[in-house]
Amino acid sequence: MTFTYVQTLRRSVILAVVLISVSANTFGQVRIMQTNSRGDNVHIIDPATNEVVGEIKGIPIPHGIAAAPDGSRFYVSGEADHTLDVVDGGTLQVTKSIPLSGRPNNISIGPDGRRVYVAINAPPGPVDVIDTESLENVKTIPNDGGVHNVYVTPDGKHVLAGSISGRHLTVIDSETEEPVWKLFDQGVRPMAIEANPDGSTGRIFVQLSLFHGFVVVDFAQRKEVARIELPSVPPEQQAEGTFNDAPAHGIGVAPDGKTLWVTSRLNSHVYAYALPGLELLGGIEVGDDPDWVTFTPDSKTVYVANAISNDVSAIDVETLKEIARIPVGNSPKRNTTVEFR
Repeated sequence: MTFTYVQTLRRSVILAVVLISVSANTFGQVRIMQTNSRGDNVHIIDPATNEVVGEIKGIPIPHGIAAAPDGSRFYVSGEADHTLDVVDGGTLQVTKSIPLSGRPNNISIGPDGRRVYVAINAPPGPVDVIDTESLENVKTIPNDGGVHNVYVTPDGKHVLAGSISGRHLTVIDSETEEPVWKLFDQGVRPMAIEANPDGSTGRIFVQLSLFHGFVVVDFAQRKEVARIELPSVPPEQQAEGTFNDAPAHGIGVAPDGKTLWVTSRLNSHVYAYALPGLELLGGIEVGDDPDWVTFTPDSKTVYVANAISNDVSAIDVETLKEIARIPVGNSPKRNTTVEFR
């Protein structure tokens, strides 16, 4: 009887220590959250050690992930069940599954944490709006064509919805939650946003279907102003696979606004460009099928999700070198950075 009690007590203490190490005691710390699109889990990476320190389980086919501004909650879109799953930041347990209007893809959260916007890829492809206080789906914003990725601008004033099948970028006013203008006649893939010094939206860098590069959009002018091709890759050096007509998939502006990072699926590289001039700084070979990027808040490290090699590359910004290759789950794609406050 005593021995059994001691064993149970020891197990409880060990479990508590594990949970504390990956969640509750992360105040003031940073974590990289990596979804695994062919699994049912999200891996949590500590950028101080570049090791996996935690795991969220039980969300089949997790696509996008976002965090409350203080890290108290995570939001994960589940493709299998058509839900937005709410995860407690302390216990890493799903506390609620919010029904969506269709099969979701990527998600984004406003800077004040009051709204989560969910891209619905199933026709007719709206954007679902989740109120984070009531944890209810409070509005569905119509869109012509399934939405693949959705982003909130740094100032929180607009939501950007990219459609592959609809072949356009839709800009939504976040106050009225209504579309205000559209652009392109080509499938819209990932995007990155460059803020002006006053925090307003300056330029959008957009990846498009069948284009090995990115398009520069002047937000104020509401028009395309440049197309930048990534370094060419000879056919004999290209990676195998069609990559769903997206040779370049994954793009991000570093938090300090000094560099733009763009992935190439054709040769498993990520390329760095200096901002604002867009001068190419160099390319770094990463894992197979680089799909998404995120950064540490100090802009010193870039994390690239590699969907085929099932790992995450950590890149040192100063030296432009890979400093770690971190094994994660099955087909890691979307990732994000959480700073606990």
